[in-house]
Amino acid sequence: MRTSDLLAIGEAAILLRTTRQRILDLCARGLLPYVSVGPQRRVRRADVEALIETALTREQLEQLWLHQAIAIKFVANPFALLATAAANLSRLRALHVDGTGTEWLDRWQIVLDDGPGAVLDALTSPVDYAVRLRLMSPFAGVLSEVERRNVLDALAERRRVQVRSMRPQTRERVMRAV
Repeated sequence: MRTSDLLAIGEAAILLRTTRQRILDLCARGLLPYVSVGPQRRVRRADVEALIETALTREQLEQLWLHQAIAIKFVANPFALLATAAANLSRLRALHVDGTGTEWLDRWQIVLDDGPGAVLDALTSPVDYAVRLRLMSPFAGVLSEVERRNVLDALAERRRVQVRSMRPQTRERVMRAV
């Protein structure tokens, strides 16, 4: 890794328009990977840029809504769901012995080890890093098929309401783009 790919904590804070302490908290919770350079932490520019919110695709929005529903169940019984996630993570590790999948599984392990607060951040955050993290989610099977369908139906209804409330010109432009 080139040194120019690494940012100081202060530089990352400027890019994310937040405080240095918030960046350090993200590092401590495993949501922002870092390397130690002497006594200081450095973060990869790509990881910082991944935290900048972007518009979510349809699939990413569905995953966010599903994981927000999982977060509701998680709040009610965090330790049972942490155990479920740990078991699922072990199964996923057996399936993904090498490759980029293992990197994301390692990141999930850090999040799970950090406890309920970090897990809730990962489940509910719309930032790109969390979106990519949820692609290898160890929370499969937490929602029943009925719960899953209810969440996706609610999202579809939200989309219909948004389309109905658009100005006709905007709706036309959106429909042409799809």
